[in-house]
Amino acid sequence: MSDSAPLPPVRLHPEAELARDALSTPLLSRAARLARWAGPDTRIDAGGGLVDEQLPAAAEELGLSGDDAAAYAAEAWRVAVDTGLVEIVDEEEGTVEAGAELALLTGGAPHDVLGVWLEALETVLADASVPDLDDLVDAMDEGGEVDLSQLDWDPEAEAEFLDGVLGNLYLLTASEDGPGDGPVPLPALAASMIVPSDMGEPTNDVLEQVSDAMMRLDDQFRLLDPVGLVEYQPVDEALMAEAEAAEELPGGIDDTDVSRYGMVRLTPLGLYGMRARLLEAGFEAPAVGDLADKGADALLDGTATFPQAAAQTETEQWLARRESLAAARELLAAARGGDAGAPLRRLRCQQALSLVGPEAEPALREVLDDPELGGLARVWLTETGFPDVPAPSQDLVFWLTVDTVAAQLAAEGNSDELRALVEGLAAQHSGFFAAAWRVEHPATADVLEAMGRLHPDKKVAKEARKAAFKARSQQGG
Repeated sequence: MSDSAPLPPVRLHPEAELARDALSTPLLSRAARLARWAGPDTRIDAGGGLVDEQLPAAAEELGLSGDDAAAYAAEAWRVAVDTGLVEIVDEEEGTVEAGAELALLTGGAPHDVLGVWLEALETVLADASVPDLDDLVDAMDEGGEVDLSQLDWDPEAEAEFLDGVLGNLYLLTASEDGPGDGPVPLPALAASMIVPSDMGEPTNDVLEQVSDAMMRLDDQFRLLDPVGLVEYQPVDEALMAEAEAAEELPGGIDDTDVSRYGMVRLTPLGLYGMRARLLEAGFEAPAVGDLADKGADALLDGTATFPQAAAQTETEQWLARRESLAAARELLAAARGGDAGAPLRRLRCQQALSLVGPEAEPALREVLDDPELGGLARVWLTETGFPDVPAPSQDLVFWLTVDTVAAQLAAEGNSDELRALVEGLAAQHSGFFAAAWRVEHPATADVLEAMGRLHPDKKVAKEARKAAFKARSQQGG
């Protein structure tokens, strides 16, 4: 992902709901219980972890049993310390007390609770990038220090890989053509990081890398599930046994039962957490509703790159806070301009006005003589059913046509819909190109070049390119 390109807007659940989700996650709820349990007799080691003798009591407090009980208790304690739910009073004595953050979980605002949860998430993400314990033990030297040179592990690269995987999962969740709230197969997620987009049939070496990545991700998602970032269905244990025996996933990926290879989805809380991390990292990660209290200029510019459904939802929230006539006037004022982004602003303005009631009529009649807004005003008045709409001049029709194609180019690029629009325009107006190159619009030459590129008929395309050349010459003169 590039941090210069905006990500698709996400629809976040209300913070109060997300805070409740955070408090109910197994890991944070365990950490909070241990923070309340901790007292004067609780002892920690030099690293801030509970001493071994106290792990059984901590596990009992959490209602944990079995071989992994002590490990789960130790993990919950580490999260309690890292998030400030527990405060170290005296490092030498190894004493602790409840931290200031603990009160936020019961008396703080939802945003405060989510702040504590985000700290817990960072602790777990750091743990998820660490090699398996057995590998660490094998790599220890005689002094008990881990010799990283013996491990096939680069801490920075491992963290970047996991961040990349989670970034791709965020993109898939946010994209309108993605699975949305549905789960993503683990093989597809691993392949998104390893298989080049221009590769046809993956080589055996690439498939082996995907299999290795799946095994790493299986371990990592098992860690990330209890903190509430993801909901994870692990790789089938029987499949894991077969893979270990064959030292690779047997027979490649069976498309008929892909769920056996693991399924993962971002939870609503996870979507919130990933967006917070992306914003922290400098990405532009919009959320639907962010623009509701901003001006019309921010709305039209901000939704310019939104998919259609997200743009409409954002606009509906913006309009809900305003009186229709005032909103229409503000939108029209923001739609003016001769800059490169102006055609798309006017398209978004026209789409926004389609959601406004007939009480906005005066605002549209006020701009009928405006060279930039008169065309869309006539369209709105006609479609809304008002009488006495003055017919547009020939010049205005051509100007509006150029403006509309320029907006579609900016919104969709060379899409099938735009190609159909171009073919329709050329078919309806036999002398279209002879007149279009004279249109005094900043995007005239670009639009005609695009029409020449998109039209399937070579003769028509040549006419469009000639008209584009004339338009450029006119602009240059």
